[in-house]
Amino acid sequence: MDLIWLFCDGNTQLFYQFVNVPFAFLFYCLARQGHLSVINSAVLLLLLIYCLHPTRIHQWTMGLQMCWQTFWHLYIQYQLYWLQETPDSRLLLAISALMLMTQRVSSLSLDLQEGTVTSPFQNSSQDLSVLIPFLSYSLNFPALLGGPLCSFNTFVQSVKQMSVTPLLASYLRRLTSKILQVLVLVWIKYPLKELLKSFTFRVNSPCVCQNIIWIWILSLLLKMNYYAHWKVSECVNNAAGIGFHGFSHSGKKSWDGLSDGSPWVTEALSRPSAFARQWNRTTAVWLRRMVFKRSNRSPLFMTFLFSAWWHGLHPGQILGFIIWAVTVQGDYKIHHFLHPMLTSKWRKWLYVCLNWAFTQLTISCVVVCVELQSLESVKLLWSSYIAVLPLLSVLIIIIL
Repeated sequence: MDLIWLFCDGNTQLFYQFVNVPFAFLFYCLARQGHLSVINSAVLLLLLIYCLHPTRIHQWTMGLQMCWQTFWHLYIQYQLYWLQETPDSRLLLAISALMLMTQRVSSLSLDLQEGTVTSPFQNSSQDLSVLIPFLSYSLNFPALLGGPLCSFNTFVQSVKQMSVTPLLASYLRRLTSKILQVLVLVWIKYPLKELLKSFTFRVNSPCVCQNIIWIWILSLLLKMNYYAHWKVSECVNNAAGIGFHGFSHSGKKSWDGLSDGSPWVTEALSRPSAFARQWNRTTAVWLRRMVFKRSNRSPLFMTFLFSAWWHGLHPGQILGFIIWAVTVQGDYKIHHFLHPMLTSKWRKWLYVCLNWAFTQLTISCVVVCVELQSLESVKLLWSSYIAVLPLLSVLIIIIL
């Protein structure tokens, strides 16, 4: 255990995710043999499903769950900013699981409202076994420490396919390959830390590039934490037998049915809007479904503001998601304006290169604000020339 803790660099959530892998594998083995009979209770969700008509269940479920989650987020802020205390790590993990639970129950309630899932109480059958899929989906333990989110129908189909999934040897090879990817992501953090130590962040430094490079490296380090978490979560779900995606065009077995995206693909994107769709992909799809497609006014800004609410409403988070929304809106406008002018190959390459650099630096502003959470992150950004980039997006929106 000490070796795993050392490898995780003291990160509690990553440590618990690693420890969770063998238990998820046990879940997979028991489910394949039909011996899994542990049922937990999701009382609130089942009560709402039982008491409310499917056309009204989503509003109640989403409202009550977000109010309960917001209460705990405000309690954390009370501890941090009023009492000046560090919240207990177990409480932070519990709230993280609560946020993922919000995704699952809201997704299921919207499925019930749209009619893609049938309520277990609609028929007259008294067989309580019809509740097991809803309980299993709501409290699917491999996903409670880091996601990713999948729909209820996808989850049920994955469980049904456990008996026809690839042989155990092939399955373990794929799992080992993904764990090795996690090791690479964790190891990348060490040279990034050394680079941060080699640079010194100076407030109002006369060197324009020094502070910008320091913030960019800091954002890369923070992003590697996220990428490692998501890849471990993918491993945990695969170990539980969830995520089998059939076969690829080449005939190889695919276990990428539950993935929050590839770090190599995401970091290579040259547009902020494309980055927003790939970053934490299952959450981005959830936000699009919950807010963007259901908002009549300013759906883009409403989506990012709701994301700030869901993440915890810390000052840095609110500013970070506002910057992200402005950047994405500016990206749409500048792309629409410049696209007709990209008539030659060198112009396209120049546009892609400059836009990639712009994407990296603006996303750095977002990540630093959201991750540091407090007003200190705001001061950090405004003491560097990198703060000009979000203002440039505002200028683009105004002019175009």
